[in-house]
Parts: sequence; C-alpha cells; structure tokens
Amino acid sequence: MALTALLIYLIWALLAFGLRSWVQWRRTGDTGFRGAHLRPGSVQWWARILFTGALVIGAAGPVAALAGLPSLGALDRPAVQTTGTVVALLGVAATLAAQMSMGDSWRIGVDEAERTALVTTGAFALARNPIFTAMIITAAGLAAMVPNPVTLLALALTVVAIELQVRIVEEPYLRRTHGDAYERYAAAVGRFLPGIGRHRRRHTPTA
Repeated sequence: MALTALLIYLIWALLAFGLRSWVQWRRTGDTGFRGAHLRPGSVQWWARILFTGALVIGAAGPVAALAGLPSLGALDRPAVQTTGTVVALLGVAATLAAQMSMGDSWRIGVDEAERTALVTTGAFALARNPIFTAMIITAAGLAAMVPNPVTLLALALTVVAIELQVRIVEEPYLRRTHGDAYERYAAAVGRFLPGIGRHRRRHTPTA
C-alpha cells in the first residue's frame, strides 16, 4: 500500500504542478507561478514554506513506510486503506478538474500588482477554493492509505498552509481587487465546501 500511495502522490504532484504549469505556459506564455521574490517573514512566505514542507513530508510518509515505519494501530486497517485509496484518487482527479476550471486565471501564489478575472463558474460555483479543497482531500486520502506520523503531519501542514494562504493572503487580495463583485460571490458560495464559510455582506451606510 505504501508503494501505491507513493505512486499516486508522485503522479498527483506531476500533474497538479508540472502538467498544469506547462498547459498554462502553452496557452498564455506564462507558467502562472507567482512569489519568486516573497518578502521573508510575510504571511505568504510562511504559507509557501509550510506548503513546500507539506509536499516534501507528503512524499516522505510513504517512503518511511517502505523503510519500515509502522502505521498507527488504530488506523492500520484494510478498510481505512482502501477508503484512503479511493479518496486519494478522487482528490487527484478533482485537483486537475478544478485547476482547468480556473482557465487562464490559474496561478500559484499571489502577485499584489496583478489583476486576473474573478472565476465563479465551473468548480468555482460550488466552492471558492476548489483546488485547495481537492488538495486537502488528496492529502487526507494518502494519510489514510499510509497512516503513520509522517503522513499525518503532512496532512496537518497542508491544512495550515492552505488556511493561511486563503484567509490572510488571497481573500483580502480578491476583496481589494474585485470589490463588490467578490463580496457578492463570497456571500453566495462557501470557502472550501458548498454553503460553508460564506462571507456576510458588508453594507455601506447611506446618508
């Protein structure tokens, strides 16, 4: 099961980052990567560090299992591992579908000076951050396939990094960039899941 988890992880990483960046470059002449010169200590810098750590540790989990690290007893059950495999595969497919749904506006990171179209259709009609939702699903599936302390740490780091990126970096950026259009969208669509995490509309008082 550890070898299967490692293969799924490597395929997911190759498709979600390598293939998607290549597709973006072929379509627009731009890989979509942002944040090469992030200010050390900024929230986006920390989110990038945490997410990079989660990616590295996510690969290390199955490798550690292959090297003999045992799974946690309570989770070391065939039913958990089988469910994890299905969830991980669904997460891989959902990641790619959500990325493609974003079209030319797809980015890794945020450039404060850049203005891209506000995407509210496709997967983004169900949740405001379907790519991140799919990534968390993938990490959860992999952790269930190989439930050792390393994969569980990778899952925790993934969630923390995504929460920082979304709540403190991306949502304020989208609010500044798209104003009331984003406010209407955020009031109608959940943050990571349908209906959950919708923003309360801000009303400007009238004279």
